[in-house]
Amino acid sequence: MILSCSNIDKTFTDNHVIKNASFHIEDYEKAAIVGINGAGKSTLLKIIVGDLPADAGLVTFAKDKSFGYLAQHQAVDSENTLFDELLTVKQEVLELEASIRQCELDMKSADGDTLELLLKKYTNMTHRFEDINGYAYKSEITGILKGLGFGEDEFNKKVATLSGGQKTRIALGKLLLQKPDLIMLDEPTNHLDLNSIAWLETYLLNYKGAVIIVSHDRYFLDKIATKIIEIDNGVVSSFKGNYSDYAVQKEHLRTEQMNAYLNQQREIKHQEAVIDKLKQFNREKSIRRAESREKMLDKIERLEKPVEIDTDMRLKLTPHKTSGNDVMQIQGLSKSFGTNTLFSNVSFEIKRGEHVAIIGDNGTGKTTLLKIINELIPADKGEIRLGTNVEIGYYDQEHHVLHMDKTLFDEISDDYPYLTNTEIRNTLAAFLFTGEDVFKNISALSGGERGRVSLAKLMLSEANFLILDEPTNHLDIASKEILETALNAYEGTVLYVSHDRYFINKTASRILELTHREFINYIGNYDYYLEKREILTPVSVSETTAPVDEPSAQKLDWKQQKENQAQARKKENDLKKCETRIEELEQKCETLDAEMAKPENATNSAKLQELSKEKETLSTELETLYEKWEELSE
Repeated sequence: MILSCSNIDKTFTDNHVIKNASFHIEDYEKAAIVGINGAGKSTLLKIIVGDLPADAGLVTFAKDKSFGYLAQHQAVDSENTLFDELLTVKQEVLELEASIRQCELDMKSADGDTLELLLKKYTNMTHRFEDINGYAYKSEITGILKGLGFGEDEFNKKVATLSGGQKTRIALGKLLLQKPDLIMLDEPTNHLDLNSIAWLETYLLNYKGAVIIVSHDRYFLDKIATKIIEIDNGVVSSFKGNYSDYAVQKEHLRTEQMNAYLNQQREIKHQEAVIDKLKQFNREKSIRRAESREKMLDKIERLEKPVEIDTDMRLKLTPHKTSGNDVMQIQGLSKSFGTNTLFSNVSFEIKRGEHVAIIGDNGTGKTTLLKIINELIPADKGEIRLGTNVEIGYYDQEHHVLHMDKTLFDEISDDYPYLTNTEIRNTLAAFLFTGEDVFKNISALSGGERGRVSLAKLMLSEANFLILDEPTNHLDIASKEILETALNAYEGTVLYVSHDRYFINKTASRILELTHREFINYIGNYDYYLEKREILTPVSVSETTAPVDEPSAQKLDWKQQKENQAQARKKENDLKKCETRIEELEQKCETLDAEMAKPENATNSAKLQELSKEKETLSTELETLYEKWEELSE
């Protein structure tokens, strides 16, 4: 065991964040801390590392074990280059290398006992140098910088010139180079693109120490975690397995808790009814029995009703009207900023009902494309045509659609003046803004809160073509699941940019990967993309040094794709028709059963035979339909 937390308790004013929490981390274990925003995940990490005192409890590390901690926001500020900043972690290697070189020089002019002592010292130093991977420290730094998304042309940039997200990546790189026995990471994937997240997954999976992660990235947690530590209303519980295992266990536990609560409520109501009846008899014995039951009822430890997470935030997306089948056509689109060409001569189309995810590395132009479609910035070349009756609803990750100087109430009422005060308050309440919260300025909100306001406006827009830029940023897992459910039930068309692979897997019917200035099309979700990308992507992810204008070895033929999509839609329609007919026949069979059971028919052999023959005909058709349904469902 590398870490033990016993009876940890923490309260902020009237908010009891962590209640008597106890858990432990074994050597080499990969654990994840999960919970809704504000549950106390970061607080728990800070208590473990000693940045925040607990009100009660004890944190114990195993002897001679080291730990490293990466907070969400890092104040890394240095005049060093990126490479030199990571090199500061290798101070022992640098000093040892210098000592070895000096020893080599000294041996040239030494003899006798002095030479023998120097040789012994040299041998010891080279052994130690090998143990701490001294011969490969430069390639190790290069590998980590590249893995975290920095190109070799950026290695000589000054750290001070980096953005906040890039500085956090540098801090993460330094921590990984230190190789502590226990790594603690708070939202490590927030500033990484898909390739960097995949690299970090592999790195942590092969890491020879223990890991604790706070993250809302469920795909990441499924890959990494072997234990889930959940904070739910202050109560800390441990679950074996990854996030998906935890979700199943949690659902079972929630069902059991709800059943236990409902059973207890029924028993309480039953006992109260019995007590009332006994009292109504108004006899001495009956009153004594009623009092006895009351005492027993008072001793019952009342169970709290489990919180229904799906009712926290209410999101329903409904198009005002149906668009034409051709929602958007893009032809010959190009965009550059100075000498930096993001994409050139891009063409693709979006059909009604499609859920299309755009993925790609940071800086490739994904958000830029969405801004061009929404006419926030101009394209250099090309044409964008929207189809008949298309109405766009735009979710902007920078929340430019929000007005920072307005209150939440005014933000809604100004854009939707036909809503009553009560309707506005109800809408905001559906996104967890109640009471005086509705009069807060947008500028005073956190990123997650602004995201919820943007989602509220999106819901009210009744658009039939949603364009979303990183919609899951700053959302906790419960809120992401609510958004996934809403999008999957949405009858309009969706085009979005996201790094959230779990979200993409749940909601995308098609993926456009922006790579090497062009879009590669995948008709499927994220798992399908992983399966096919080596075939369809012009250059493998690892071959990042290849020329950017290298032609694609294999591209999907767009005509074939359209045919595939048409066949898929036909099969889906056939399946729905089949299901409808099955329901009709099953209903008719039930009606016939009821007819045959009537006394007047049961004694009328001719009528009974007629009904029986009709049911046999229906049953034969049903058998055929069941087989057809199974075939279509494959």
